[in-house]
Amino acid sequence: MGPSLLLSLLLLPASLQAGSSKECNPNTDFGINQPASLSAPEGDSTCISFSYFYCWELAKDPRLSIAVRRTDFHGEVIYNSTQHFVHKDFKNRISLDLREGQNSGTLCIRNLRKEDENRYFCRVQVETLRDGKQVWQSIPGTKLTITDAAQATAKGTTTAATITADLNVVENNGSSASSPLSVGAAVGVALAGVVLIIAVLGLIVFLRWKRSKGLQTKTRTVARESVQNTEEKYENIGITDDLTPQGPRASLCPG
Repeated sequence: MGPSLLLSLLLLPASLQAGSSKECNPNTDFGINQPASLSAPEGDSTCISFSYFYCWELAKDPRLSIAVRRTDFHGEVIYNSTQHFVHKDFKNRISLDLREGQNSGTLCIRNLRKEDENRYFCRVQVETLRDGKQVWQSIPGTKLTITDAAQATAKGTTTAATITADLNVVENNGSSASSPLSVGAAVGVALAGVVLIIAVLGLIVFLRWKRSKGLQTKTRTVARESVQNTEEKYENIGITDDLTPQGPRASLCPG
Protein backbone atom coordinates (compact mmCIF):
# COMPACT_ATOMS: atom_id res chain seq x y z
CA MET A 1 0.00 0.00 0.00
CA GLY A 2 1.54 3.27 -1.07
CA PRO A 3 1.86 6.32 1.18
CA SER A 4 -0.64 8.34 -0.88
CA LEU A 5 -3.30 5.64 -0.63
CA LEU A 6 -2.76 5.31 3.12
CA LEU A 7 -3.11 9.08 3.53
CA SER A 8 -6.37 9.06 1.57
CA LEU A 9 -7.84 6.34 3.78
CA LEU A 10 -6.88 8.27 6.89
CA LEU A 11 -8.52 11.49 5.62
CA LEU A 12 -11.77 9.78 4.50
CA PRO A 13 -13.56 9.89 7.90
CA ALA A 14 -12.66 13.53 8.29
CA SER A 15 -14.07 14.37 4.86
CA LEU A 16 -17.31 12.49 5.60
CA GLN A 17 -17.68 14.34 8.89
CA ALA A 18 -17.12 17.66 7.16
CA GLY A 19 -19.79 16.78 4.56
CA SER A 20 -22.22 15.87 7.31
CA SER A 21 -21.72 19.18 9.05
CA LYS A 22 -22.34 20.96 5.74
CA GLU A 23 -25.68 19.22 5.33
CA CYS A 24 -26.84 20.41 8.74
CA ASN A 25 -25.60 23.86 9.69
CA PRO A 26 -26.47 24.47 13.34
CA ASN A 27 -26.30 28.19 12.73
CA THR A 28 -28.95 28.39 10.00
CA ASP A 29 -30.82 25.12 9.47
CA PHE A 30 -33.39 25.45 12.21
CA GLY A 31 -35.95 28.04 13.23
CA ILE A 32 -39.50 28.92 14.29
CA ASN A 33 -42.04 30.91 12.30
CA GLN A 34 -44.85 32.75 14.07
CA PRO A 35 -46.83 35.93 13.28
CA ALA A 36 -45.17 39.23 14.09
CA SER A 37 -48.32 40.69 15.66
CA LEU A 38 -51.89 39.84 16.60
CA SER A 39 -54.84 41.87 17.89
CA ALA A 40 -57.97 40.74 19.71
CA PRO A 41 -60.65 42.40 21.90
CA GLU A 42 -60.75 41.97 25.65
CA GLY A 43 -62.81 38.95 26.68
CA ASP A 44 -62.36 37.26 23.32
CA SER A 45 -59.89 34.52 22.28
CA THR A 46 -56.78 34.48 20.11
CA CYS A 47 -54.46 31.80 18.74
CA ILE A 48 -50.75 32.09 17.99
CA SER A 49 -49.94 29.71 15.14
CA PHE A 50 -46.34 28.57 14.73
CA SER A 51 -44.24 26.18 12.67
CA TYR A 52 -40.69 24.95 13.19
CA PHE A 53 -37.98 23.34 11.07
CA TYR A 54 -34.63 21.62 11.71
CA CYS A 55 -32.07 19.47 9.94
CA TRP A 56 -31.12 16.99 12.66
CA GLU A 57 -32.18 13.36 12.60
CA LEU A 58 -34.47 12.80 15.54
CA ALA A 59 -34.18 10.00 18.07
CA LYS A 60 -36.77 7.22 18.12
CA ASP A 61 -38.35 9.04 21.04
CA PRO A 62 -37.75 12.72 20.22
CA ARG A 63 -39.50 13.89 23.39
CA LEU A 64 -40.86 16.95 21.62
CA SER A 65 -41.51 19.78 24.04
CA ILE A 66 -43.18 23.11 23.28
CA ALA A 67 -42.77 26.02 25.67
CA VAL A 68 -43.83 29.68 25.54
CA ARG A 69 -42.12 32.67 27.14
CA ARG A 70 -43.52 36.16 27.50
CA THR A 71 -42.19 39.74 27.62
CA ASP A 72 -38.74 39.08 26.11
CA PHE A 73 -36.47 36.33 24.77
CA HIS A 74 -35.38 35.33 28.28
CA GLY A 75 -38.75 36.04 29.92
CA GLU A 76 -40.63 33.75 32.25
CA VAL A 77 -42.16 30.55 30.93
CA ILE A 78 -45.97 30.61 30.90
CA TYR A 79 -46.51 27.19 29.29
CA ASN A 80 -44.61 23.91 28.96
CA SER A 81 -46.19 20.93 27.21
CA THR A 82 -44.05 18.13 28.69
CA GLN A 83 -44.10 19.43 32.24
CA HIS A 84 -47.82 20.22 32.01
CA PHE A 85 -47.01 23.62 33.39
CA VAL A 86 -49.35 26.60 33.04
CA HIS A 87 -48.56 29.94 34.64
CA LYS A 88 -51.06 31.04 37.29
CA ASP A 89 -52.03 34.04 35.16
CA PHE A 90 -53.30 31.66 32.45
CA LYS A 91 -54.95 28.90 34.47
CA ASN A 92 -57.82 27.31 32.52
CA ARG A 93 -57.30 29.84 29.72
CA ILE A 94 -54.48 28.42 27.59
CA SER A 95 -54.27 25.32 25.38
CA LEU A 96 -51.92 23.86 22.78
CA ASP A 97 -52.88 22.08 19.56
CA LEU A 98 -50.01 20.22 17.85
CA ARG A 99 -50.48 19.03 14.26
CA GLU A 100 -48.86 15.62 14.15
CA GLY A 101 -46.40 15.14 11.32
CA GLN A 102 -46.57 18.79 10.19
CA ASN A 103 -44.10 20.41 12.61
CA SER A 104 -46.66 23.08 13.45
CA GLY A 105 -49.20 23.95 16.09
CA THR A 106 -51.43 26.60 17.63
CA LEU A 107 -51.35 28.12 21.09
CA CYS A 108 -54.73 29.58 22.07
CA ILE A 109 -55.54 31.97 24.92
CA ARG A 110 -59.18 32.39 25.96
CA ASN A 111 -61.00 35.11 27.89
CA LEU A 112 -58.34 37.70 27.12
CA ARG A 113 -57.46 40.33 29.69
CA LYS A 114 -55.79 43.70 29.36
CA GLU A 115 -52.71 42.37 31.15
CA ASP A 116 -52.32 39.67 28.47
CA GLU A 117 -51.04 42.35 26.11
CA ASN A 118 -47.42 41.30 25.72
CA ARG A 119 -44.87 39.66 23.41
CA TYR A 120 -44.83 35.84 23.25
CA PHE A 121 -41.99 33.54 22.14
CA CYS A 122 -42.40 29.87 21.17
CA ARG A 123 -39.59 27.43 22.01
CA VAL A 124 -39.01 23.91 20.68
CA GLN A 125 -36.97 21.13 22.31
CA VAL A 126 -36.20 17.71 20.78
CA GLU A 127 -33.89 14.76 21.29
CA THR A 128 -31.78 14.05 18.20
CA LEU A 129 -30.19 10.78 17.17
CA ARG A 130 -26.55 11.97 17.12
CA ASP A 131 -26.51 15.53 18.47
CA GLY A 132 -28.31 15.10 21.76
CA LYS A 133 -30.93 17.56 22.98
CA GLN A 134 -31.52 20.59 20.80
CA VAL A 135 -33.45 23.69 21.86
CA TRP A 136 -34.31 26.71 19.75
CA GLN A 137 -36.69 29.63 20.12
CA SER A 138 -38.26 32.41 18.08
CA ILE A 139 -36.27 35.62 18.31
CA PRO A 140 -38.84 38.33 17.41
CA GLY A 141 -41.84 36.54 18.93
CA THR A 142 -45.44 37.71 18.49
CA LYS A 143 -46.72 41.04 19.78
CA LEU A 144 -50.26 40.63 21.14
CA THR A 145 -52.43 43.75 21.43
CA ILE A 146 -55.65 43.71 23.47
CA THR A 147 -58.30 46.15 22.23
CA ASP A 148 -61.26 47.54 24.14
CA ALA A 149 -64.30 45.24 24.00
CA ALA A 150 -66.81 48.13 23.69
CA GLN A 151 -64.94 49.62 20.75
CA ALA A 152 -64.78 46.24 19.04
CA THR A 153 -68.55 45.77 19.50
CA ALA A 154 -69.33 49.25 18.17
CA LYS A 155 -67.04 48.72 15.21
CA GLY A 156 -68.66 45.38 14.42
CA THR A 157 -72.16 46.94 14.63
CA THR A 158 -71.16 49.80 12.34
CA THR A 159 -69.62 47.40 9.86
CA ALA A 160 -72.75 45.22 9.84
CA ALA A 161 -74.98 48.27 9.30
CA THR A 162 -72.80 49.45 6.45
CA ILE A 163 -72.90 46.04 4.78
CA THR A 164 -76.68 45.87 5.19
CA ALA A 165 -77.26 49.35 3.80
CA ASP A 166 -74.90 49.00 0.88
CA LEU A 167 -76.16 46.66 -1.82
CA ASN A 168 -73.14 47.18 -4.05
CA VAL A 169 -70.26 44.72 -3.97
CA VAL A 170 -66.90 44.60 -5.70
CA GLU A 171 -66.42 41.67 -8.02
CA ASN A 172 -63.19 39.71 -8.26
CA ASN A 173 -62.08 41.77 -11.25
CA GLY A 174 -62.37 44.96 -9.21
CA SER A 175 -65.45 46.40 -10.97
CA SER A 176 -68.43 47.56 -8.97
CA ALA A 177 -71.75 45.81 -9.63
CA SER A 178 -75.15 45.46 -8.06
CA SER A 179 -75.42 42.44 -5.81
CA PRO A 180 -78.22 40.11 -7.05
CA LEU A 181 -80.84 39.00 -4.55
CA SER A 182 -81.01 35.35 -3.70
CA VAL A 183 -84.04 33.27 -4.68
CA GLY A 184 -85.32 33.23 -1.11
CA ALA A 185 -84.94 36.99 -0.74
CA ALA A 186 -86.69 37.60 -4.08
CA VAL A 187 -89.63 35.38 -3.09
CA GLY A 188 -89.86 37.15 0.25
CA VAL A 189 -89.94 40.57 -1.38
CA ALA A 190 -92.60 39.41 -3.87
CA LEU A 191 -94.80 37.98 -1.11
CA ALA A 192 -94.44 41.17 0.91
CA GLY A 193 -95.54 43.19 -2.12
CA VAL A 194 -98.59 40.96 -2.71
CA VAL A 195 -99.62 41.20 0.95
CA LEU A 196 -99.29 44.99 0.86
CA ILE A 197 -101.40 45.26 -2.32
CA ILE A 198 -104.11 43.00 -0.85
CA ALA A 199 -104.16 45.06 2.34
CA VAL A 200 -104.52 48.34 0.40
CA LEU A 201 -107.30 46.94 -1.82
CA GLY A 202 -109.10 45.56 1.22
CA LEU A 203 -108.91 48.93 2.94
CA ILE A 204 -110.28 50.70 -0.17
CA VAL A 205 -113.20 48.23 -0.46
CA PHE A 206 -113.98 48.61 3.25
CA LEU A 207 -113.99 52.41 3.07
CA ARG A 208 -116.25 52.38 -0.01
CA TRP A 209 -118.65 49.93 1.65
CA LYS A 210 -118.72 52.01 4.80
CA ARG A 211 -119.33 55.19 2.79
CA SER A 212 -122.11 53.54 0.76
CA LYS A 213 -123.76 52.25 3.90
CA GLY A 214 -123.58 55.71 5.44
CA LEU A 215 -125.23 57.29 2.39
CA GLN A 216 -128.03 54.70 2.42
CA THR A 217 -128.65 55.28 6.10
CA LYS A 218 -128.74 59.05 5.56
CA THR A 219 -131.20 58.72 2.64
CA ARG A 220 -133.52 56.53 4.67
CA THR A 221 -133.35 58.97 7.57
CA VAL A 222 -134.20 61.95 5.33
CA ALA A 223 -137.10 60.07 3.70
CA ARG A 224 -138.43 59.00 7.06
CA GLU A 225 -138.25 62.56 8.37
CA SER A 226 -140.04 63.85 5.21
CA VAL A 227 -142.88 61.36 5.65
CA GLN A 228 -143.20 62.23 9.29
CA ASN A 229 -143.31 65.95 8.49
CA THR A 230 -146.03 65.39 5.87
CA GLU A 231 -148.10 63.33 8.23
CA GLU A 232 -147.74 65.96 10.95
CA LYS A 233 -148.81 68.68 8.44
CA TYR A 234 -152.00 66.89 7.49
CA GLU A 235 -152.73 66.05 11.07
CA ASN A 236 -152.36 69.71 12.01
CA ILE A 237 -154.69 70.77 9.19
CA GLY A 238 -157.36 68.31 10.29
CA ILE A 239 -157.15 69.45 13.89
CA THR A 240 -157.67 73.13 12.85
CA ASP A 241 -160.86 72.33 10.86
CA ASP A 242 -162.30 70.44 13.77
CA LEU A 243 -161.65 73.32 16.13
CA THR A 244 -163.41 76.02 13.89
CA PRO A 245 -166.45 77.36 15.86
CA GLN A 246 -169.79 76.72 14.09
CA GLY A 247 -171.94 79.00 16.19
CA PRO A 248 -170.79 82.36 14.90
CA ARG A 249 -171.10 81.21 11.31
CA ALA A 250 -174.88 80.37 11.79
CA SER A 251 -175.69 83.71 13.41
CA LEU A 252 -174.43 85.56 10.33
CA CYS A 253 -177.24 84.12 8.08
CA PRO A 254 -180.23 86.46 7.64
CA GLY A 255 -183.57 85.60 9.08
